[in-house]
Amino acid sequence: MLRLGNILLWMAAAIILCQARPNVKLHSQSSSGLRSDCAANVMRLSLDKALAVGNQLEVEAINGTKHILLTPSMAAQCGYSMESDPWGNTIIYTSLMGCFVDNKDDATFNVGLRLQMYGENPSDVVSHYVSQTCSYTRWASREILCHRNYMEVGHLYIDESTILCIWKRGQTRDGKDVKLNANLEASGASQGIWKMTFYTPEPVAMVLQEAEQAGYAAKTTSSRLVMRSSYNTAETYSEDVAGVPMEVFRVSAYYMAPQGLNVVNLAAACPKGGVLFTEDMISWHVPRQLHMGINGQRLDRSQMAARGYTLSTTDFHIVVEIPVGSPDGYYKSHAPDYQYHITYFVEPMLEVLWREDDTQDDTRYKVLFPIMTPLMPQSPQVKDDTVPETRVFSVLLGTFLHDVELRNITFSTGVLTVEESNAKGFTVQEHSLANGSKSFSLQVPFDADVVLKHNPERLVTSYFLPLIFGLIVLPEETPFALPNQFYISVKFGSHGSNFKAIVGPRELTAEMAEDYNFYENGTHLSLILPYTAKDAVFELLTAESVKSRIDLLLLDRANDWVLADLYLACYFPLKATEFHPNGTMTAVAVKVESTRNLKPSQLTLKDQSCTPQFSDDRFAYFSFSVDTCGTTRTTQTVAFSAKPRTYEPAAEIGTGQLMVQMRLSQDPSYELFYQAEDYPVVKYLQQRLYFEVELMHSTDPHLEVIAENCWATLYEDRTSLPSWDIIVCENRNDSYATIVHPVVSDSRVLVPSHIKRFSVKMFTFTKDDEVLKDQIYVHCDAVICDTSSQADGSCRGQCVHPPGQSYSRPAGVKKERRSTDSTRQRQISSGAIILSNL
Repeated sequence: MLRLGNILLWMAAAIILCQARPNVKLHSQSSSGLRSDCAANVMRLSLDKALAVGNQLEVEAINGTKHILLTPSMAAQCGYSMESDPWGNTIIYTSLMGCFVDNKDDATFNVGLRLQMYGENPSDVVSHYVSQTCSYTRWASREILCHRNYMEVGHLYIDESTILCIWKRGQTRDGKDVKLNANLEASGASQGIWKMTFYTPEPVAMVLQEAEQAGYAAKTTSSRLVMRSSYNTAETYSEDVAGVPMEVFRVSAYYMAPQGLNVVNLAAACPKGGVLFTEDMISWHVPRQLHMGINGQRLDRSQMAARGYTLSTTDFHIVVEIPVGSPDGYYKSHAPDYQYHITYFVEPMLEVLWREDDTQDDTRYKVLFPIMTPLMPQSPQVKDDTVPETRVFSVLLGTFLHDVELRNITFSTGVLTVEESNAKGFTVQEHSLANGSKSFSLQVPFDADVVLKHNPERLVTSYFLPLIFGLIVLPEETPFALPNQFYISVKFGSHGSNFKAIVGPRELTAEMAEDYNFYENGTHLSLILPYTAKDAVFELLTAESVKSRIDLLLLDRANDWVLADLYLACYFPLKATEFHPNGTMTAVAVKVESTRNLKPSQLTLKDQSCTPQFSDDRFAYFSFSVDTCGTTRTTQTVAFSAKPRTYEPAAEIGTGQLMVQMRLSQDPSYELFYQAEDYPVVKYLQQRLYFEVELMHSTDPHLEVIAENCWATLYEDRTSLPSWDIIVCENRNDSYATIVHPVVSDSRVLVPSHIKRFSVKMFTFTKDDEVLKDQIYVHCDAVICDTSSQADGSCRGQCVHPPGQSYSRPAGVKKERRSTDSTRQRQISSGAIILSNL
């Protein structure tokens, strides 16, 4: 870590915040909504929402006459980052030491970018060119930059405290200089960086080309050596410093300078946490071991006080406190599970400058650290302002952030957009509040066709207006509903509060009143309760929703006269069935009011062995694989027409992971398998265990999965002892024989080479005729090979036995695993299998 010995702090403390809307003066590139400025050792480009919203943005770096598309991986490697705010504004940052920046003597830097804006039609492309010249001469001996997506560290050549001259040209050191020069020339780096040794913390050596292929960037300038790494690469590691998780990047870079071969030791440690939240305050803790002071674009004491920011130190940390809602950040709406939440986002920047008192070398350490609070649930309210005498329903819905839009309203007759509602004579309005939030109001005449009427007695008419407000969060267009709750407000006026309330079948008690947010002030009462409340009943279940009803009675305490008989019924979003990417389905069954004798726990699917995973007196929840429980599938025909393509799309070459799973079948048919919740599985001694190893989510017929080695252990740790080999190619003698079962195509198996099946008799480990433990775990090393490749020896070298032939070998023989490319090898294990004593 960065333990620098005796350090002399010599700068005052301050705090800087990168704002969603920068308060520094930006000079305009053009009238197109692009603005750029230089912020110390980074260039910042702001892209106005008028350009960004509705367009697909591609950013290219200009390198001479070439344009390089900045993919996320390329951006992190080369010192570029991008962020967007809820208004659609975009900010792009470029490190002045970036890969494609024109550097003039480490003092003047020319940054060129091309922004490509694609509309709905890919042929409609608008290009914007940005050119910005920045000057920066305040380089410290060491510069460390922790940005959103990368860590960057630079060092002056002339800093002899960390540069070791190994030997000079022309000198001989045991005759090895000739071989070294040959290696340098072969690596193409005889006049620059030769190789690097990363510490993870174990040393890993790479030449320059290998490091660049691994995602790192390294370069030399007229006076500096700079390296860059994205977060969570193979050669970075995490370390806890004073309770704060830090990502650490340590490397020794070997390079050729005029005086000979030199080595520079570089290190960066960037915080990945240290943030604490309360309802009103964000506290950011940075380890004090870094000996931070602050310099650069700072806020003075009066500016910090006006914003409510504080900067303090403890024995172990520098602590920055930022009030939630400060003007340098912004709020954002979210809708997880169709529920309304908000977060607050702010990006503080700490710039630290310290000097070592023994060498007088200075280090500048800059951290740009985006912070987002946890999701904070909000409870928007529906306020009924209806005055019956006006014969108009008046409803107020709010409050929401600026990025929430009312898209439509569902009435009893159907769904209408806001524009259609206003055209029908319903008044829908959006109201902006002084704090930047908004609310919505709706007015509907009693005689509108969407209003339901009921005559409970002669000369009395009740009017009902059922509503569902369709709200979305921009720009993601994420839909949400109000919390799945009933909002009930009753005005009882001159009757006073001498009554008792019956909610559903029960009289309202003090405990219920607390659970249901009961409020009463002498003239009004209100209740808020979830649609799943015990006292609510379900009337109807559809594929996408459930209709729930709550009844409310107000009775006179003296004689139980009915003062009010009310009910509220609403539809709430609820998916009856849902498909998941891992190949499972879930289904929810609800007990409705008309089926009073139904017991959800007794429900099954088409296959009666498929019972609920969870049930109570109102719900039954099922989870099952799509190829079980009697499910069926339909093929749908989709019509389409093709248009000539105006350009040829290009795809970036990428890599991915293939998944392999091992399952235990319930019988030799390999149709029903034990699920995770079924473990530990109980079996009898010598009862056969039927295992299946499957390559997941692939339809490539050229791929084949091979169960290369399989063994059993007493413990879940696959490396634990004792162990017993189940599948090893070279031996076939075992009383507990392993049988390989053939795999053929059927309704479930599309590619037989993607599946291997074998069975073995249940056994236990014994010592001196005593059972060591009554359970086993089974493990396999699976290899994915390419049958179409002549170079893939893993396919040609696999164990090949006729169907039904057994093979194994005695335990105690040393297992020799074939060396396999780790990118194609998968380690899989079963859950615990317990020996039954019956």
